Amino acid sequence: MQHIYVDHAATTPVHPQVVKAMMPYMDKQFGNPSSIHAYGREAKAALEEARRTIARLLGAEPKNITFTSGGTEADNLAIFGVAFAAQEKGRHIITSQIEHHAVLHACQYLESEGFEVTYLPVDETGRVKLDDVREAVREDTILVSLMYANNETGAVQPIEEIGTFLQEQGIIFHTDAVQALGMIPFDVSTLPVDLISFSGHKINGPKGSGCLYVREQIHLHPLLYGGAQERNRRAGTENVPAIVGLAEAFKLAHQDLEAKQQRYTQLRQVFLDILKEEQVAFQFNGEIEHCLPHIVNLSFTGVKADALLMNLDLEGIAASSGSACTAGSLQPSHVILAMYSDEDRAQSAIRYSFGLGNTLEEVEEVARKTGQILKRLNS
Repeated sequence: MQHIYVDHAATTPVHPQVVKAMMPYMDKQFGNPSSIHAYGREAKAALEEARRTIARLLGAEPKNITFTSGGTEADNLAIFGVAFAAQEKGRHIITSQIEHHAVLHACQYLESEGFEVTYLPVDETGRVKLDDVREAVREDTILVSLMYANNETGAVQPIEEIGTFLQEQGIIFHTDAVQALGMIPFDVSTLPVDLISFSGHKINGPKGSGCLYVREQIHLHPLLYGGAQERNRRAGTENVPAIVGLAEAFKLAHQDLEAKQQRYTQLRQVFLDILKEEQVAFQFNGEIEHCLPHIVNLSFTGVKADALLMNLDLEGIAASSGSACTAGSLQPSHVILAMYSDEDRAQSAIRYSFGLGNTLEEVEEVARKTGQILKRLNS
């Protein structure tokens, strides 16, 4: 049986070049980068070269990059770090209803610690409106955290527009760009955002790797205590192999970005066209004009997502019903519910996401198999 992976928004295969870059730091150059002997200096040199590489690709300075264990830790460090560092100025935070749970659960914890959190709604395109941000801002607002692009629908937020307003108000702005990296170009020298979270395993890098961009003048209360690593922002011996792999993945993610966007746009259109040819009834969740090209989130009314996913899996096709971090949950997608307030639509939502290795023939096969399965389930 042919196996086809179309769940790249959940995680991605590690690129061979990333594996090659990492290998020397697992056996030969294994030193602790905090050690002063030759082994430590070799590891330290690799660590700082990775930092310089990522900073250059983002338009940042190396000192603005803090390495983490992934997107979740980067989100937590940004939110808790700002909240506890700035709580004397205010205890009000703004986020949205469609954030990743790394943000939502962090904000819910802060509520238990006496902070107030405003959860902004989104429209049917899955986007936050600037007017809603304006109305939510208060004198005691210290942080706004809005994701750059949604991991379930691919909806891209008006980050520059919102960031410009917040910059004028002097309010710290964080964005979770885990899903956007590799699909949207970043230049933090012009982007009005103070903190940005990134993850390696969404861009063909290793799991357990990530980083947080921190603009100068932003003070963070650390989450971890121990050593003085990462400018005292993140204690603990750095995972040098993963960081080297993250930097290599960053380089690959920035190569031929426009061609990659065009390719995924073509795959998405072919996928949708075949479903229409198969006379499959579906609802597109989001708005195609403001959506990452590699993510397609569809609701198939009357069919439960878990039934469709199980049948796809039996055909060798890997897709998902939303965030991999909530897999196994019987709750409908909080993202689709926020967009449409329709539980049936949320419970029948499937996410297909394309990436490294997917061919046009594979995408055509996935679309036809989906059509066949739906006809069988509906009969």
